[in-house]
Amino acid sequence: MSVVIAGASGQLGRLASELLLERVPASDVILVTRTPDALADLAARGVDVRRGDFDEPDGLRTALAAGRRMLLISTDALGRRVEQHRNAIDAAAAAGVEHVAYTSVLEPVPENPAFIVEEHAATEAALRSSPLAWTMLRMGSYSEFLVGPAAQAVASGRWVHNAGGGACTYVSRADCAAAAVAVLTGDGHEGAIYDITGPEALTQADVAELVAEIAGRPVEAVEVADGDYEAGLVAAGLPDWLAAGLVTWGQAIRKGMYDRVGTAVSDLTGRPPRAVREVLTAHREALGA
Repeated sequence: MSVVIAGASGQLGRLASELLLERVPASDVILVTRTPDALADLAARGVDVRRGDFDEPDGLRTALAAGRRMLLISTDALGRRVEQHRNAIDAAAAAGVEHVAYTSVLEPVPENPAFIVEEHAATEAALRSSPLAWTMLRMGSYSEFLVGPAAQAVASGRWVHNAGGGACTYVSRADCAAAAVAVLTGDGHEGAIYDITGPEALTQADVAELVAEIAGRPVEAVEVADGDYEAGLVAAGLPDWLAAGLVTWGQAIRKGMYDRVGTAVSDLTGRPPRAVREVLTAHREALGA
């Protein structure tokens, strides 16, 4: 059985590829990426590394040929992802792929204001209407996303946010990769929806306290209004569209969209997920501690 990872040279894809090689022979692994050279070391281990671009459906069908199970990693092309993902789903069906696991997001429902939700919901709908068996891997916000803001907070002494008292179950990329590989190499996951979360729900005040403890410097959680938060992000150099999007992420946390702690990581991998403390401690040097 050949297993495909589509989007294999990204951070999640790379982690999943290496974990997959611990469980299946290299000859059964197909890695699809726009940049095959980035996976030259895995090709040297006998992996079939192929060029595939979600914007080039004809070539993508060839890249997915002989695959049976596939991890479809969502792209970072906001605004174009639905078309790209539909291209990948159609190509997978045409190539004979039987089962696709998709890296979705928690709570892809209309009530969730987060700017990334609509595209993930549309992709899930496309998978459901396809002839493919599917598994939805609804992943929480990566714990690693906290590292950059944490470093800035250590420098300024302020963890600025618009999330109110809402909590979020951050999850490490490594745990997301491990859960995905468990689905790709296991049985009985067709039609399943898994909430891939960390072991705890943290408020922004909790995060600030944790950052201060790890860095050994005071960090105060400062809640601001949505407009002030967006203006601050733009002033810090973020593009307008991204600043506006991050405001909606805080709104989603504020609404309680991301506070549910799931057991999928433990259920799928047989071990507990990493806590935010563990991830931030691993990046302690980056925090300026």
